[in-house]
Amino acid sequence: MKKNSLDKNGLSLSQAQSISNLCNQRAREISNKLDNINNVSKELVIGSETYIETPGNPIPDNVVILLKEKASLSATQAFLMENIKAKDGLINDIRFEMFYYGVEQPVKPEEITEPLPNEVDEEWGWDQLTQSEYNEYLEAEAYASHIGQFIHKRGTLDRLRDELPNIKTLEFMEIETGKKTPLKVTIHHSSEQLLAIHEELAGLHRGYEQRVNYFKAKVKNSVTSENARIQKQRADIQTRLNSENEKLRRQYTDSCNKYSEERTKAAQEFESKRQERIQEAANLKINVDKRFQGIIDIFLKQLS
Repeated sequence: MKKNSLDKNGLSLSQAQSISNLCNQRAREISNKLDNINNVSKELVIGSETYIETPGNPIPDNVVILLKEKASLSATQAFLMENIKAKDGLINDIRFEMFYYGVEQPVKPEEITEPLPNEVDEEWGWDQLTQSEYNEYLEAEAYASHIGQFIHKRGTLDRLRDELPNIKTLEFMEIETGKKTPLKVTIHHSSEQLLAIHEELAGLHRGYEQRVNYFKAKVKNSVTSENARIQKQRADIQTRLNSENEKLRRQYTDSCNKYSEERTKAAQEFESKRQERIQEAANLKINVDKRFQGIIDIFLKQLS
C-alpha cells in the first residue's frame, strides 16, 4: 500500500489540483529553454550578407538553478498527484465495499413434481383409423388432387375452355417468302362438350373431396376428444401438486421474510457507517511535507 499525507489539515483537493497544473506549466517552460541547447551556431557569409544557418543556443549560466527548479516542480507535482489519487482511491474503496451478511439464507424447498401425460398430435389421430379407412383416404385424396388440378383455374380443362372461343377456323402459314399457304384448323371440342366434362369431373371432385374432408374431420375430432381427456387428467394431477407445493412455499416465504427483515436492518446499519466513513474521507486534506512547502507557497500566493 502506497504512503499518503492525508490529514484533517492542509491543502484542499481543488488547491492541490490547481498547484499541480501550475507546477506542470512552469516545468514545461523550463524544458523549452533546455531542450534546444546546442554546441555551435552556423553562419554563411555571401558577399556583404551574413545568413544564419543554425542559431546558437549555449547552456545558460543558471542551468543548475533551472534543473533544480524543474526537479523540485516535478517532485511537488508528483507529491500532490499521489495524494489526490490516494484520496480518490480511499473514497472509492469505501464506496465500493460490499455488504456481507454472514447468516445463511433459507434454502428453497424442491418443488414436488411428477410426469404429466402428454397431449396427442395429428399423427396419433391418423393412427386411430383402421387400415381400410386410411387406404380409402389415400385413394380419395389422390382422386381429388388430380381431378382438381385438371379442372381448377389454370388447369388443362380451364385453359381449353378459355381458348376455344378465340380459335380461328382459317389460318395461313408462310412457307415461301411472300407466299401464304392456308392452314387447316380442326376443332376437337365444343363448348358444350367441355362444359359437360367439367360438370362431370367437378361432381366427382366434390365427392372425393367430401370423403377427404370426412377423414380429416374424424382425425381432428379424435385428437380433440383425446386431448380433452388428457387435459382433465393433467389438471387433476396439477391441482394436487399445487396444493402440496403451496404449503411448502408458505413455510419458505415465512422464513425468507424473517431473514429479509434481519438482513435489511444489518444492511442499513452498514450503509449508515459507510456514509460516515466516506464523509470523513472526503474531508481529508493534503498535509504538505516541508520539502515541498516552498514551491506550494509560491503558487498559493498566485491563487489567492
